Amino acid sequence: MLDCKYKGNLTELLCLAAFTELGYQVSIPYGDHARYDFIVDINNKLYRIQCKTSILEQEGVYAFSCRSTAANHSRATSRSYTKDEIDFFATIIDKQCYLIPVAETGGHSKRLRFVPPKNGQKVGVSFAKDYELETQLAKLIGE
Repeated sequence: MLDCKYKGNLTELLCLAAFTELGYQVSIPYGDHARYDFIVDINNKLYRIQCKTSILEQEGVYAFSCRSTAANHSRATSRSYTKDEIDFFATIIDKQCYLIPVAETGGHSKRLRFVPPKNGQKVGVSFAKDYELETQLAKLIGE
């Protein structure tokens, strides 16, 4: 069984590979103190990316935390990411990379749906297909 740190590292590597496979230049900050995991250069504009591991929350719905947690020997603290710190979250679900603008996350967690809600709700629902890496990149480069 993989521990949380290992899963996070794997998610980050897979996200880096997804951008690299599409021909984008990525840069990784030195040390472990940046609020983002890497920077990607898209048409000479730099975007800060924070990678998060998604978990299956219920059938057809995956979720990831939009917070960071720091722990020491006496307590743990967590805080949300802001648009001043990162531009996007990236996650991997079934070998597909998803890119989610931080402004669309709401603070605590983000759910990506592969199936519609059983109650028929449409407002505030995030379908995974809308956040596929290639779809979001096309928006950024104006295609």
